[in-house]
Amino acid sequence: MAQFKGVCVGAGYFSRFQYEAWKRIGEVTITAICNRDAERARSIVETFGIENHYTDYREMLEKERPDFVDIITPPPTHLDMCRIAADLGIHVICQKPLAPTFEEAKQIVDHTGKAGIRFMVHENWRFQPWYREIKRLLDNQTIGETIHAMAFRSRMGDGWGQDAYLNRQPYFRDYPRLLVYENGVHFIDTYRYLGGEIESVYAVLRKLNPVIAGEDFGVVVFNFASGATGLWDANRYNESSCPNPRYTFGEFLVDGDGGSIRLYNDGRLTIQKLGSPETEHAYPHEDRNFAGDCCYTTQRHFIDRLLDGRPFETNGPDYLRTLAVQEAVYQSAEKGRPVTVGEIG
Repeated sequence: MAQFKGVCVGAGYFSRFQYEAWKRIGEVTITAICNRDAERARSIVETFGIENHYTDYREMLEKERPDFVDIITPPPTHLDMCRIAADLGIHVICQKPLAPTFEEAKQIVDHTGKAGIRFMVHENWRFQPWYREIKRLLDNQTIGETIHAMAFRSRMGDGWGQDAYLNRQPYFRDYPRLLVYENGVHFIDTYRYLGGEIESVYAVLRKLNPVIAGEDFGVVVFNFASGATGLWDANRYNESSCPNPRYTFGEFLVDGDGGSIRLYNDGRLTIQKLGSPETEHAYPHEDRNFAGDCCYTTQRHFIDRLLDGRPFETNGPDYLRTLAVQEAVYQSAEKGRPVTVGEIG
Protein backbone atom coordinates (compact mmCIF):
# COMPACT_ATOMS: atom_id res chain seq x y z
CA MET A 1 0.00 0.00 0.00
CA ALA A 2 2.92 2.36 0.67
CA GLN A 3 3.29 5.04 -1.99
CA PHE A 4 5.75 7.37 -0.28
CA LYS A 5 9.23 6.66 1.03
CA GLY A 6 10.05 8.93 3.93
CA VAL A 7 13.03 9.59 6.19
CA CYS A 8 13.22 11.53 9.43
CA VAL A 9 15.89 13.50 11.23
CA GLY A 10 15.77 13.91 15.00
CA ALA A 11 15.24 11.70 18.04
CA GLY A 12 14.23 14.15 20.76
CA TYR A 13 11.28 14.15 23.13
CA PHE A 14 8.63 15.18 20.62
CA SER A 15 9.88 13.02 17.74
CA ARG A 16 8.33 9.88 19.19
CA PHE A 17 4.84 11.28 18.65
CA GLN A 18 5.65 11.79 14.98
CA TYR A 19 7.28 8.38 14.48
CA GLU A 20 4.28 6.69 16.07
CA ALA A 21 1.90 8.61 13.79
CA TRP A 22 3.84 7.66 10.64
CA LYS A 23 3.44 3.98 11.60
CA ARG A 24 -0.34 4.37 11.23
CA ILE A 25 -0.31 6.00 7.79
CA GLY A 26 -0.51 3.15 5.32
CA GLU A 27 0.80 5.07 2.31
CA VAL A 28 4.12 5.79 4.08
CA THR A 29 7.22 3.75 4.82
CA ILE A 30 9.88 5.45 6.95
CA THR A 31 13.13 3.82 5.82
CA ALA A 32 15.75 5.75 7.78
CA ILE A 33 16.44 8.08 10.68
CA CYS A 34 19.32 10.52 11.10
CA ASN A 35 20.59 11.52 14.54
CA ARG A 36 24.08 12.22 15.87
CA ASP A 37 23.39 10.38 19.14
CA ALA A 38 23.56 6.70 18.15
CA GLU A 39 22.10 5.46 21.45
CA ARG A 40 19.08 7.73 21.24
CA ALA A 41 18.57 6.81 17.59
CA ARG A 42 18.80 3.09 18.39
CA SER A 43 15.82 3.39 20.70
CA ILE A 44 13.76 4.96 17.90
CA VAL A 45 14.93 2.39 15.35
CA GLU A 46 14.02 -0.53 17.60
CA THR A 47 10.72 0.88 18.82
CA PHE A 48 9.34 1.83 15.42
CA GLY A 49 11.00 -0.77 13.19
CA ILE A 50 13.05 1.64 11.06
CA GLU A 51 15.60 -0.08 8.87
CA ASN A 52 18.51 2.36 8.61
CA HIS A 53 20.28 4.87 10.87
CA TYR A 54 22.62 7.66 9.74
CA THR A 55 24.59 10.32 11.58
CA ASP A 56 25.00 12.55 8.50
CA TYR A 57 21.89 14.24 7.09
CA ARG A 58 23.11 14.76 3.54
CA GLU A 59 24.38 11.19 3.33
CA MET A 60 20.97 9.88 4.36
CA LEU A 61 19.16 11.93 1.75
CA GLU A 62 21.59 11.06 -1.03
CA LYS A 63 21.60 7.33 -0.27
CA GLU A 64 17.93 6.86 0.58
CA ARG A 65 16.53 9.21 -2.11
CA PRO A 66 13.19 9.53 -0.25
CA ASP A 67 10.03 11.22 -1.49
CA PHE A 68 9.97 13.38 1.65
CA VAL A 69 11.86 14.17 4.83
CA ASP A 70 10.37 14.95 8.22
CA ILE A 71 12.66 17.43 10.03
CA ILE A 72 12.21 17.10 13.82
CA THR A 73 15.24 19.04 15.04
CA PRO A 74 15.91 22.38 16.84
CA PRO A 75 15.13 25.56 14.87
CA PRO A 76 18.78 26.61 14.15
CA THR A 77 19.24 23.47 12.00
CA HIS A 78 16.20 23.99 9.78
CA LEU A 79 17.56 26.37 7.14
CA ASP A 80 20.48 24.18 6.08
CA MET A 81 18.43 21.00 6.20
CA CYS A 82 15.59 22.48 4.16
CA ARG A 83 18.06 23.84 1.61
CA ILE A 84 19.78 20.49 1.17
CA ALA A 85 16.50 18.60 0.81
CA ALA A 86 15.04 21.16 -1.59
CA ASP A 87 18.15 21.11 -3.78
CA LEU A 88 17.80 17.33 -4.00
CA GLY A 89 14.13 17.63 -5.01
CA ILE A 90 12.82 16.11 -1.77
CA HIS A 91 9.53 17.30 -0.23
CA VAL A 92 9.77 18.64 3.34
CA ILE A 93 7.58 18.67 6.44
CA CYS A 94 9.42 20.73 9.06
CA GLN A 95 8.85 21.08 12.79
CA LYS A 96 8.10 24.42 14.42
CA PRO A 97 9.48 26.80 15.58
CA LEU A 98 10.42 27.16 11.92
CA ALA A 99 13.56 29.25 12.49
CA PRO A 100 15.30 31.35 15.16
CA THR A 101 14.37 34.58 13.33
CA PHE A 102 11.68 35.84 10.98
CA GLU A 103 14.32 36.59 8.33
CA GLU A 104 15.63 33.03 8.46
CA ALA A 105 12.08 31.66 8.16
CA LYS A 106 11.63 33.77 5.03
CA GLN A 107 14.84 32.29 3.60
CA ILE A 108 13.47 28.77 4.16
CA VAL A 109 10.19 29.58 2.45
CA ASP A 110 11.92 31.38 -0.42
CA HIS A 111 14.41 28.59 -1.08
CA THR A 112 11.91 25.73 -0.93
CA GLY A 113 9.52 27.69 -3.13
CA LYS A 114 12.13 28.38 -5.80
CA ALA A 115 13.22 24.73 -5.74
CA GLY A 116 9.68 23.67 -6.58
CA ILE A 117 9.31 21.08 -3.84
CA ARG A 118 6.28 20.72 -1.54
CA PHE A 119 6.91 22.34 1.85
CA MET A 120 4.74 22.23 4.97
CA VAL A 121 5.29 23.33 8.55
CA HIS A 122 4.36 20.71 11.14
CA GLU A 123 1.99 23.12 12.91
CA ASN A 124 -0.30 20.65 14.62
CA TRP A 125 -2.46 22.85 16.90
CA ARG A 126 -5.09 23.67 14.28
CA PHE A 127 -5.34 19.92 13.63
CA GLN A 128 -6.43 19.12 17.19
CA PRO A 129 -9.94 17.60 17.01
CA TRP A 130 -11.66 20.31 19.07
CA TYR A 131 -10.43 23.09 16.77
CA ARG A 132 -11.44 21.17 13.65
CA GLU A 133 -14.91 20.78 15.18
CA ILE A 134 -15.11 24.43 16.30
CA LYS A 135 -14.19 25.46 12.75
CA ARG A 136 -16.98 23.27 11.38
CA LEU A 137 -19.46 24.78 13.84
CA LEU A 138 -18.40 28.32 12.93
CA ASP A 139 -18.64 27.59 9.20
CA ASN A 140 -22.16 26.27 9.81
CA GLN A 141 -23.00 29.49 11.70
CA THR A 142 -23.96 27.51 14.79
CA ILE A 143 -23.43 30.60 16.97
CA GLY A 144 -24.34 33.16 14.34
CA GLU A 145 -22.81 34.88 11.35
CA THR A 146 -20.29 37.05 13.19
CA ILE A 147 -17.56 36.18 15.68
CA HIS A 148 -17.32 38.77 18.44
CA ALA A 149 -14.40 37.40 20.43
CA MET A 150 -12.13 34.43 21.08
CA ALA A 151 -10.36 33.93 24.40
CA PHE A 152 -7.95 31.23 25.54
CA ARG A 153 -6.58 30.79 29.07
CA SER A 154 -3.64 28.45 29.76
CA ARG A 155 -1.71 27.59 32.93
CA MET A 156 0.84 24.81 32.31
CA GLY A 157 2.68 24.73 35.65
CA ASP A 158 5.80 23.10 34.16
CA GLY A 159 7.99 26.22 34.27
CA TRP A 160 8.51 27.07 37.93
CA GLY A 161 11.52 26.20 40.11
CA GLN A 162 15.12 25.34 39.27
CA ASP A 163 14.09 22.32 37.17
CA ALA A 164 11.71 24.26 34.92
CA TYR A 165 10.41 22.21 31.99
CA LEU A 166 11.67 19.08 33.72
CA ASN A 167 13.75 16.58 31.76
CA ARG A 168 11.29 16.72 28.88
CA GLN A 169 12.51 19.93 27.26
CA PRO A 170 15.12 21.53 29.59
CA TYR A 171 16.59 23.54 26.69
CA PHE A 172 13.52 25.78 26.98
CA ARG A 173 15.31 27.46 29.91
CA ASP A 174 17.88 28.93 27.52
CA TYR A 175 15.52 30.23 24.81
CA PRO A 176 15.84 34.05 24.62
CA ARG A 177 12.23 34.00 23.36
CA LEU A 178 10.10 31.32 24.95
CA LEU A 179 6.38 31.45 25.59
CA VAL A 180 5.19 33.08 22.37
CA TYR A 181 7.97 31.64 20.19
CA GLU A 182 7.49 28.05 21.34
CA ASN A 183 3.82 27.84 22.38
CA GLY A 184 1.99 31.05 21.55
CA VAL A 185 2.71 30.64 17.84
CA HIS A 186 0.39 27.61 17.92
CA PHE A 187 -2.47 29.82 19.04
CA ILE A 188 -1.66 32.58 16.58
CA ASP A 189 -1.97 30.04 13.78
CA THR A 190 -5.14 28.54 15.27
CA TYR A 191 -6.72 31.98 15.74
CA ARG A 192 -6.01 32.72 12.07
CA TYR A 193 -7.52 29.35 11.13
CA LEU A 194 -10.70 30.07 13.09
CA GLY A 195 -11.08 33.84 12.80
CA GLY A 196 -9.21 34.95 9.70
CA GLU A 197 -6.35 37.38 9.33
CA ILE A 198 -5.03 39.40 12.27
CA GLU A 199 -4.38 43.10 11.62
CA SER A 200 -2.81 44.28 14.87
CA VAL A 201 -1.78 43.14 18.34
CA TYR A 202 -1.10 44.52 21.79
CA ALA A 203 1.07 42.38 24.07
CA VAL A 204 2.38 42.30 27.62
CA LEU A 205 5.16 39.75 28.12
CA ARG A 206 7.10 39.04 31.32
CA LYS A 207 9.52 36.56 32.89
CA LEU A 208 8.20 35.03 36.12
CA ASN A 209 10.88 32.39 36.74
CA PRO A 210 14.31 34.01 37.21
CA VAL A 211 16.21 30.85 36.17
CA ILE A 212 15.05 31.01 32.53
CA ALA A 213 16.16 33.35 29.76
CA GLY A 214 12.91 34.14 27.94
CA GLU A 215 9.36 35.16 28.78
CA ASP A 216 6.99 32.69 30.46
CA PHE A 217 3.98 35.02 30.90
CA GLY A 218 1.93 36.63 28.17
CA VAL A 219 -1.34 38.48 27.68
CA VAL A 220 -1.98 39.32 24.03
CA VAL A 221 -4.93 41.07 22.39
CA PHE A 222 -5.48 40.35 18.68
CA ASN A 223 -7.54 42.57 16.40
CA PHE A 224 -8.92 40.69 13.40
CA ALA A 225 -9.67 42.10 9.97
CA SER A 226 -13.25 40.89 10.49
CA GLY A 227 -13.66 43.17 13.52
CA ALA A 228 -13.41 40.32 16.04
CA THR A 229 -11.13 40.52 19.07
CA GLY A 230 -8.93 37.73 20.38
CA LEU A 231 -7.39 37.31 23.83
CA TRP A 232 -4.59 34.92 24.73
CA ASP A 233 -3.80 34.70 28.46
CA ALA A 234 -1.05 32.21 29.25
CA ASN A 235 1.82 31.42 31.53
CA ARG A 236 3.88 28.31 32.12
CA TYR A 237 4.62 29.16 35.76
CA ASN A 238 1.27 28.81 37.53
CA GLU A 239 -0.55 25.51 37.60
CA SER A 240 -3.78 24.12 36.19
CA SER A 241 -6.29 22.34 38.41
CA CYS A 242 -7.21 19.77 35.72
CA PRO A 243 -5.75 16.22 35.80
CA ASN A 244 -4.09 16.51 32.37
CA PRO A 245 -3.20 20.11 31.47
CA ARG A 246 -1.45 18.91 28.29
CA TYR A 247 -4.61 17.55 26.65
CA THR A 248 -6.16 20.84 25.47
CA PHE A 249 -3.55 23.05 27.21
CA GLY A 250 -6.34 25.25 28.57
CA GLU A 251 -9.88 26.52 28.10
CA PHE A 252 -11.27 28.37 25.10
CA LEU A 253 -14.33 30.56 24.59
CA VAL A 254 -15.73 31.74 21.26
CA ASP A 255 -18.54 34.34 21.33
CA GLY A 256 -20.69 35.08 18.30
CA ASP A 257 -23.77 37.13 17.57
CA GLY A 258 -25.88 34.02 18.16
CA GLY A 259 -24.23 32.46 21.19
CA SER A 260 -21.02 30.86 22.49
CA ILE A 261 -18.85 27.77 22.09
CA ARG A 262 -16.76 26.59 25.05
CA LEU A 263 -13.84 24.16 25.08
CA TYR A 264 -13.01 22.58 28.45
CA ASN A 265 -9.74 21.08 29.67
CA ASP A 266 -10.97 17.54 29.11
CA GLY A 267 -11.87 18.20 25.45
CA ARG A 268 -15.59 18.68 26.00
CA LEU A 269 -17.31 21.21 23.77
CA THR A 270 -20.52 22.98 24.69
CA ILE A 271 -22.79 25.32 22.77
CA GLN A 272 -24.90 28.00 24.39
CA LYS A 273 -27.19 29.83 22.02
CA LEU A 274 -28.54 33.17 23.16
CA GLY A 275 -31.54 32.69 25.43
CA SER A 276 -30.83 28.96 25.86
CA PRO A 277 -28.93 26.85 28.39
CA GLU A 278 -25.45 25.50 27.73
CA THR A 279 -25.57 22.04 26.14
CA GLU A 280 -22.79 19.55 25.51
CA HIS A 281 -21.85 18.98 21.89
CA ALA A 282 -20.76 15.42 21.06
CA TYR A 283 -17.87 14.90 18.64
CA PRO A 284 -15.03 12.35 18.38
CA HIS A 285 -11.78 12.93 20.28
CA GLU A 286 -9.46 10.69 22.27
CA ASP A 287 -6.41 11.05 24.47
CA ARG A 288 -4.03 9.31 22.09
CA ASN A 289 -0.47 10.15 21.08
CA PHE A 290 -0.33 13.94 21.63
CA ALA A 291 -3.18 16.43 22.25
CA GLY A 292 -6.05 14.55 20.66
CA ASP A 293 -3.84 12.67 18.16
CA CYS A 294 -3.07 15.88 16.28
CA CYS A 295 0.33 14.66 15.04
CA TYR A 296 -1.42 11.90 13.14
CA THR A 297 -3.99 14.32 11.71
CA THR A 298 -1.26 16.78 10.70
CA GLN A 299 0.83 14.13 9.00
CA ARG A 300 -2.26 12.61 7.40
CA HIS A 301 -2.97 16.06 5.92
CA PHE A 302 0.59 16.21 4.55
CA ILE A 303 0.19 12.88 2.76
CA ASP A 304 -3.33 13.63 1.53
CA ARG A 305 -2.12 16.85 -0.07
CA LEU A 306 0.86 15.07 -1.65
CA LEU A 307 -1.67 12.66 -3.13
CA ASP A 308 -4.16 15.21 -4.45
CA GLY A 309 -1.82 18.13 -5.15
CA ARG A 310 -3.89 20.67 -3.22
CA PRO A 311 -2.14 23.27 -1.00
CA PHE A 312 -1.09 22.43 2.54
CA GLU A 313 -2.97 24.49 5.13
CA THR A 314 0.35 25.42 6.74
CA ASN A 315 2.40 25.90 3.59
CA GLY A 316 5.37 28.25 3.63
CA PRO A 317 3.76 31.52 2.47
CA ASP A 318 0.75 31.01 4.74
CA TYR A 319 2.92 30.26 7.75
CA LEU A 320 4.92 33.42 7.23
CA ARG A 321 1.69 35.30 7.95
CA THR A 322 1.51 33.50 11.29
CA LEU A 323 5.15 34.40 11.98
CA ALA A 324 4.54 38.04 11.04
CA VAL A 325 1.90 38.16 13.79
CA GLN A 326 4.39 36.55 16.18
CA GLU A 327 6.93 39.27 15.37
CA ALA A 328 4.27 41.93 15.93
CA VAL A 329 3.63 40.45 19.40
CA TYR A 330 7.27 40.78 20.39
CA GLN A 331 7.55 44.27 18.96
CA SER A 332 4.40 45.35 20.80
CA ALA A 333 5.75 44.06 24.10
CA GLU A 334 9.07 45.82 23.51
CA LYS A 335 7.53 49.13 22.43
CA GLY A 336 4.63 49.10 24.89
CA ARG A 337 2.05 49.91 22.22
CA PRO A 338 -0.16 48.21 19.64
CA VAL A 339 1.66 47.09 16.49
CA THR A 340 0.06 46.45 13.12
CA VAL A 341 1.11 43.28 11.34
CA GLY A 342 1.76 45.39 8.25
CA GLU A 343 4.71 47.00 10.08
CA ILE A 344 6.56 43.69 9.91
CA GLY A 345 8.91 43.51 6.94
